[in-house]
Amino acid sequence: MKTGKRQHGLPALLKEIRACRNCEATLPFAPKPVLRARESARLLIVGQAPGTRVHETGIPWNDPSGDRLRRWLAVDREFFYDENRVAIVPMGFCYPGKGKSGDLPPRPECAQLWRQRLLDCLPNIELTLLIGQYAQQYHIPGAGKSVTEVVQRWRELLPAYFPTPHPSPRNQLWLRRNDWFERDAVPALRGVIKKLFPDM
Repeated sequence: MKTGKRQHGLPALLKEIRACRNCEATLPFAPKPVLRARESARLLIVGQAPGTRVHETGIPWNDPSGDRLRRWLAVDREFFYDENRVAIVPMGFCYPGKGKSGDLPPRPECAQLWRQRLLDCLPNIELTLLIGQYAQQYHIPGAGKSVTEVVQRWRELLPAYFPTPHPSPRNQLWLRRNDWFERDAVPALRGVIKKLFPDM
C-alpha cells in the first residue's frame, strides 16, 4: 500500500484516498480520485467510475449521465452536490480508460483498499442507490446475475438499497426494452427521496 500511515476519521480518510497512487501504472491519465462524502450524508450514490469529463472537472456525474440521474431523482444540482446530504462514492475513483465497447470496469483496488473503511465512516446512510452491475454485485452479492434481474427486485431491496441501470445515453436500448423502469420504478424512487428529505 502506497498511501502512507493510516489515519482515522472521514476527513483524514478522504485526504488519504485523494493522495492514492496505487493504480498509477495502469491508468491512462494521472490519478485523480473523484468522490464526495460527509458523515452527515443520508443518501449514498454508488456508480461505476468517472468518465473523461468527470476526470477533467473533478465533479462526479457532471455529464449527460448525471443529468438523467438527477431527472430520475427529481433533484437539482444544488441538492445533488450537497455533501451534507448526499455522498457520492463510486466503485472506482479514477478514470480507468477506454475499452472496446465503452469505458473499462472500475479498478478493483479501490474497493479492496477503501470501500469498507469509507462505509464505516458514513453512519447516517439510510438509502444506497446502486447504479449498474459493479455497485450491485459488490453491495448485494447474489441478488441477480444481470442488472435487469437486480433492478427488477427494487421493491424487495428497499429500504436499504435502490438498484438502477446506468443512466448513460448508451443505455437507451435497455431503457426502451425495460420501459417499466421509468414508468414504475422511477416514480417510486422519487417518492423514497422525497420521504428521506421532506424539506428539499
